[in-house]
Amino acid sequence: MSGYSQFAWLPLCGGLTVVGLILSWVVWRRRGVAAGLLAAAWSLLPVAVYLLGVTELLWRFGTAIAGFAGSLVFSFERWIGVAVLGFAVVLFGVSRLLRSRRAGQPSKREHKGQRAEPGKPGVSGTSSKAVVPSTHGTGGGKAGAEDDLSDVEAILRRRGIR
Repeated sequence: MSGYSQFAWLPLCGGLTVVGLILSWVVWRRRGVAAGLLAAAWSLLPVAVYLLGVTELLWRFGTAIAGFAGSLVFSFERWIGVAVLGFAVVLFGVSRLLRSRRAGQPSKREHKGQRAEPGKPGVSGTSSKAVVPSTHGTGGGKAGAEDDLSDVEAILRRRGIR
């Protein structure tokens, strides 16, 4: 691998661990046991990575990310791809918004007072259930809204808010 074998990884990881353990001792003295132990745990990670043999994997990952970022920044074709991806995300959002609006509205036949039947053409949706009007209020929309708010007002009065 280009560049990977040029580094002395054991001294590098060992040095990072030693410096980290010294700093964790300082943190232990200033902030307490919990913070010191957390810093010591982070300090041991470089040696663990070396001993597990993960350093080459991390090297490859880092060079791949750097290569991708370099090609993204300097390539007009990549920026067009980013724009197309953004447009696709916007289309996903708009379609979801439109579908959620349509799901909450009755179909044209149901709105006009005709009963919707699933077998007839022109009926939106696949549900075989007809829309049932709300029986919450008895005298129209205003009376139903007042009934709903009376419970809230009673709770507020009991708490002494109104």
